[in-house]
Amino acid sequence: MKIGVIGGGAWGTALAQVAARGGAVTLWAREAEVVESINRDHENASFLAGVPLSPDIRATADPADLAGVDALLVVSPAQHVRAVLSGMDIGGTPLVLCAKGIEAGTRLLVGEVAHQVAPGAPIAVLSGPTFAHEVAKGLPTAVTLACEDEALGTRLAERLAGPAFRTYASRDVIGAEIGGAVKNVLAIACGVVEGAGLGQNARAATIARGFAEMTRFGLARGAQAETLTGLSGLGDLVLTCSSTASRNFSLGVGLGQGRSAAELMADRKTVAEGAFTAPVLREAAASAGVDMPVCEAVCALLSGKPVAAVIEALLSRPLREEVR
Repeated sequence: MKIGVIGGGAWGTALAQVAARGGAVTLWAREAEVVESINRDHENASFLAGVPLSPDIRATADPADLAGVDALLVVSPAQHVRAVLSGMDIGGTPLVLCAKGIEAGTRLLVGEVAHQVAPGAPIAVLSGPTFAHEVAKGLPTAVTLACEDEALGTRLAERLAGPAFRTYASRDVIGAEIGGAVKNVLAIACGVVEGAGLGQNARAATIARGFAEMTRFGLARGAQAETLTGLSGLGDLVLTCSSTASRNFSLGVGLGQGRSAAELMADRKTVAEGAFTAPVLREAAASAGVDMPVCEAVCALLSGKPVAAVIEALLSRPLREEVR
């Protein structure tokens, strides 16, 4: 199975490295310097510096070079997936969606966007607790690969699996997507806890109550509870809520220290998806009648409300039963 990768950032490059263990990979990137660095030096100096890449990865800036692949890993940021796929001749090539988020304006999951843009392409979702630099270095990692077409999902899982990269098959595409989207917002919240110096008790409570919000929203959208407690839900949540290697967590740390979202995001080469997902998630949750106070608090902070006031409002909410 020939693999193509759309997106030359850290995660796209890491997944190309994974796929290259099973054969040649073509990686499409917008940035000319990324293409040159990968092809000349076998390194993505812009986004994954210091990690030697397989010589079986060939980078290109021409989307036509992806013609003839058997599957495309779509690793563009969630808000750019529509534009990127619209500019390519996808046809019936299976798409493995690796971006995590909800599209602004439409409130569509990335898989729903892909269905609109490329209606003839089978859809799969790859999600789970994954820091790109660890995956690229071959450190042990496990992910969910969800696909409604069980046979295709199995082929994709087997093609991408390796000694240190375990792929667990699922048919719950919606659940895998929702876990990945919501955890980014919750990671910002946990970063705020760190930045504001609220302690480990508060972080654990934020993870637990945030997971309750993820579950409520996921079930309302048709996800399976088992998926949300798996790698693409709880697993990814724990990782991104616990490390400054998470872009969303780092953004939250800055917010917790009183810095503005505009300042924190101005110089970033990489995207903190949770900042774009949070307001869309708030709208989607309200439309579904789902209460998500932690996500509401993140939205308030992103809009510039003072940290102390947001924390006070969250802690002064009426008491309630834990499971309801």
